[in-house]
Amino acid sequence: MIPRELLGIAEVPGGPPLRLFRRGRDFMIVLDRNELMSTRMRGSEVALGTLTCARLADRERPRLLIGGYGMGFTLRAVLAELGCAAAITVAELVPGIIGWARGEMAELTAGCLDDPRVTLRMADVGAVMEEERYDAILLDVDNGPDGLTRPDNDGLYTRSGLDRARRALRPGGVLAVWSAAPDAAFARRLAGAGFAVEEVKIRARENGKGPVHVIWFGQAA
Repeated sequence: MIPRELLGIAEVPGGPPLRLFRRGRDFMIVLDRNELMSTRMRGSEVALGTLTCARLADRERPRLLIGGYGMGFTLRAVLAELGCAAAITVAELVPGIIGWARGEMAELTAGCLDDPRVTLRMADVGAVMEEERYDAILLDVDNGPDGLTRPDNDGLYTRSGLDRARRALRPGGVLAVWSAAPDAAFARRLAGAGFAVEEVKIRARENGKGPVHVIWFGQAA
């Protein structure tokens, strides 16, 4: 087996550090013993972008907010789907994540952060969503509603956090939330916050294999 090589450590505000590893041509970001994301398991992150864009097909100048850059799979999927009139804001709280994107994983990043449609904000997505209104907000800032990397992320998934997201959406806008596992209580909170809820199950790998992840789509009235 090809050994795993540690490439770097990124400090997380209010949480334990993340580690970037490479094994052969594959990259993985790890928290303690938990593999949060990898280039092998990217299918659901890509789907978060493509399926959200499919729900915005009637919008000529869509404005999107992506919470969490990760490895950029969702951002690159959105850029591939949307035209030149789109505007995408990426909120990323961990400077080391962007350092890896522009450094060790620059080939994977493929210049997406420098696309003229993209604005990068080094800030909490909860704060950024209060600055303007969006056609879609895509949240992939943790392992899902049950926070793992940073306790403060839990606030995004509470009733008050969901109310804040709904206020940040334009009429008919979409809140898309990625999760590594189902969460019936969160789905109920999403509906209780006034969203029409659709739950989609997606395999982690683009070939239809691997663990099953969940994306909730909540449409605002």
